[in-house]
Amino acid sequence: MNLRTGSVRRAPLVAGLAGGGVLLLVAVVLSIGIGPIGLAPRDVLAVVAHELFGAGDGGERLATTVVMDLRMPRVLFGALAGAALAASGAALQSLFNNPLADPGVIGVSGGASAGAVLAIVALPAAGSTWVVPAAAFAGGLLATALIYALARPDRGTGTSRLLLVGIAVGAACASVTGFCTFMADDDQLRDIVFWQMGSLASVDWTELAIGAVVVVTGVGVLVGMHRRLDMLTLGERQARHLGLDVTRARAVLVVVTALLTAVTVAFAGIIGFVGLVVPHIVRMAFGPAHRALIPMSALVGGLLIVLADTAARTVAPPSEVPIGLFTSALGAPFFLWLVLRERPGVGS
Repeated sequence: MNLRTGSVRRAPLVAGLAGGGVLLLVAVVLSIGIGPIGLAPRDVLAVVAHELFGAGDGGERLATTVVMDLRMPRVLFGALAGAALAASGAALQSLFNNPLADPGVIGVSGGASAGAVLAIVALPAAGSTWVVPAAAFAGGLLATALIYALARPDRGTGTSRLLLVGIAVGAACASVTGFCTFMADDDQLRDIVFWQMGSLASVDWTELAIGAVVVVTGVGVLVGMHRRLDMLTLGERQARHLGLDVTRARAVLVVVTALLTAVTVAFAGIIGFVGLVVPHIVRMAFGPAHRALIPMSALVGGLLIVLADTAARTVAPPSEVPIGLFTSALGAPFFLWLVLRERPGVGS
């Protein structure tokens, strides 16, 4: 790919963003209405209009509780989580020039998992719902900082060493997670298993507000870096020849994607395959240029998580299936198809 052929026309991009935004909005409204207590889209919209804007009578109190307290925070956070993971995956695949890269390669997922599991086992009497999310967030950022400090890519070692150190630190975090899982009792083990497979069940308005600030800001930064990401896709040497400060761009990308992934894992657990598969889907439709790839990945990722969460809480009521099972079930066959259809000698 070169910078000229990697460009994308404005009209298809605007149409794609508008269409993706409408689809996501429709999915959000329908998802809020689906559940043991079913609500028609007009009832959902009536409750939202009354609670947020004071319009209308808002309908029955039960409908208000279901929409505002139970479903809307988790559905909206699901859209944000999908956007964060997909946009991060698209950026990291370009940074590492590797189609298999996802948010896990910079240590966030492994570190967050270790932090959360350690909190579940070591602090069972903490009693605060914020303990595990805070531990997961801190663990993810600490793992990323450790990887970056050990790899020292600012000293000219490049992203290949960053990737290798990430694998090693990820393995160490996995051992911590495994040891804590071995030491856990039955109740803790259920919490660990469910958290590691992902769930939006505990998301509230406070967590949604935190997630919204981080995700909107982070995805905005990635969109603003679309030209630098296009350059990095050509390789670090070529990017430097084009005048890009590769060291600074790499540091910004690692920090932003780490924050995006950490806030998602902290509040929703580990949700696999979104950051890996969604960017490939978007490239097939819009090409590799990041002016389209980043925002469209965010929209498609958000749509995927909203649909997966809807299935997770409705397929086996009253129980809730971990959302990660659905994303893996959808993502693994699709990614296998992508690998098998790739012709030898043709890059991603």
